[in-house]
Amino acid sequence: MVSPWRGTAPELLTVAVAVTVAAVAGYAVAGWAGLTVVAVTAAAGAMVLLRALLPQLTPDAAKTAPQKPQARTLTGYSRRRFVVRSAMTSQNYYDVELRPVLEHLLAARLAERHGVHLYQDPDAARRLLCRHPRDAALWRWIDPQTRPQTREGQERRGIPPRTLARLIDRLETL
Repeated sequence: MVSPWRGTAPELLTVAVAVTVAAVAGYAVAGWAGLTVVAVTAAAGAMVLLRALLPQLTPDAAKTAPQKPQARTLTGYSRRRFVVRSAMTSQNYYDVELRPVLEHLLAARLAERHGVHLYQDPDAARRLLCRHPRDAALWRWIDPQTRPQTREGQERRGIPPRTLARLIDRLETL
């Protein structure tokens, strides 16, 4: 590492001469008190100059105090909870928010575990999802080809909680 003082001899010599002249003048005018004022002022100026000229050190990571953990909000969880609750009360909300998520999960499960493409072979997807007779009604809630139509001003109730629970169970077991 190259010293920051390299090549500064003329400047340092000029400062030393100026401080010596000021010290002699201070002693001549005010005696020891004047010499003390010059010495203290020169020392303070030297410290400020050294602070500005020396390279800044980076703090050691081991010596820094650990950050106090901040409380995090559960925005992801609360958002999902809101989507599920709203999908149970509003068919339109189910169709716009929750149905695409469930449809994507179904497509991923079918492709990864069974090699079935949901959009190219919906009949095979239906057979895999609705293996039990009690699961036959689940297909209408997740069928990618048909979307329930609602008229303006007519809001229908969303997916029933038991049906949603059964649908999620089937998606998990696929």
